[in-house]
Amino acid sequence: MTHHLPRTVRSDARDNRAGILDAARAVFGEKGLGAPMRQVARHAGVGPATLYRHFPTKQALIAETFAEQRRACHAAVRDALADSDPWHGFRSLIERICELHAHSRGFADAFMTAFPEAMDFAADRERTLHAVGELARRAQETGRLRPGFVVDDLILMLMAHRGLQDTPPAARVTASRRFAAYVIEAFRAAPEAGAPALLPPAPRLQLTHSPNTP
Repeated sequence: MTHHLPRTVRSDARDNRAGILDAARAVFGEKGLGAPMRQVARHAGVGPATLYRHFPTKQALIAETFAEQRRACHAAVRDALADSDPWHGFRSLIERICELHAHSRGFADAFMTAFPEAMDFAADRERTLHAVGELARRAQETGRLRPGFVVDDLILMLMAHRGLQDTPPAARVTASRRFAAYVIEAFRAAPEAGAPALLPPAPRLQLTHSPNTP
């Protein structure tokens, strides 16, 4: 019996860690980085002591929780810069960033803001903005990106995109894709010849009323 105890303990520890990360993705993804650690522990069905044994700080938990999204962001930047068509690379980077942000409020928070617990994401943000600047320069040279575009326009666009976090989760990704398509058309130097660009389908959204609204 005692011979199998260490393996059982290790297995339980792995299960607890995986459960905590699943809970963190759910909680931070829906509530954002402001959600407290105790809410993650409660969602995972473990005590605070177990959570802190695996992740001593919120920063460590956030970094591990969004490791996959960070890798996806790095891949999006790499693929965009390697694209032989600068305008296509520029468009695809915007689409992929919006998609990542739409799937998780927590990742959008970490990428866009200066949460003390998310300082590891600052380098990702700077890498992405640098890539956008380089892609913009190339796309402008081809005449397909409007001359007045600056990197701050992307920041403005992502700030507006965060408003989609208030839409129902089922409609959020659809809304994000349509939003990205409209923004890309606004960034385009001139309309494409021939048939107009097809937009992604519009989500079915309903305006919510504040408690004080009659």
